[in-house]
Amino acid sequence: MADLSSFPITKKWPAKDPSVIQLYSLPTPNGVKVSIALEELGLPYEAHLVSFGTNEQKSPEFVSLNPNGRIPAIIDPNGPDGKPIGVFESGAILIYLAEKTGKLLPRDAAGRYSVLQWLMFQMGGVGPMFGQFGHFYKYAADKVANNPYPMERYRDEARRLLGVLEGELATRPWMAGDEYTIADIATFPWVRGLKVGYEAADVIGLENYPKVMEWVARAENRPASQKGLNVPARP
Repeated sequence: MADLSSFPITKKWPAKDPSVIQLYSLPTPNGVKVSIALEELGLPYEAHLVSFGTNEQKSPEFVSLNPNGRIPAIIDPNGPDGKPIGVFESGAILIYLAEKTGKLLPRDAAGRYSVLQWLMFQMGGVGPMFGQFGHFYKYAADKVANNPYPMERYRDEARRLLGVLEGELATRPWMAGDEYTIADIATFPWVRGLKVGYEAADVIGLENYPKVMEWVARAENRPASQKGLNVPARP
């Protein structure tokens, strides 16, 4: 049985089964990337809900694993050389899990970098821009009621990014080619979130990106996605 006592986070979120991957997360577009990947890869794991309502992501125990105080984060009791390892940042976790299993990331160099560049497209573009749009459109609308610039700026950038995806997905079923990869897992929850989270389908004009929406539907309908999109379960 693995000993995870050296990780202070386990004092606040005790592991019921320390022999499996410990996931600390919330079912947000960033959080579900990892739960979906874990389901796709068939890796046993234990999910711990990190409540934003009580700022648990800022607690000393959580920050001990991720100094940036953001979900998701994991502990793998069977890390490199058989030793436990903690990993934070969703993109890094996806790469780690893909390399651990040899799945969802091509092994040939050209294929690998094709996936990684699209993963970085999500990490550096889709996530931050969609998130800022959602913030100003839904959560801070009252604060910018007399200044439409912030919402419009991020709305227009979200549309531009969707246009990039629309062009690429017109020629292939998945972001990096014929195979479903961690790039798709990282990105589709954010596009889905424009509709189901931010309730902004009309404002963004999602109907103008039919290939993107067909891709979202393909990814969302996968059994692993259906389960992973709701992990950890909200109370």
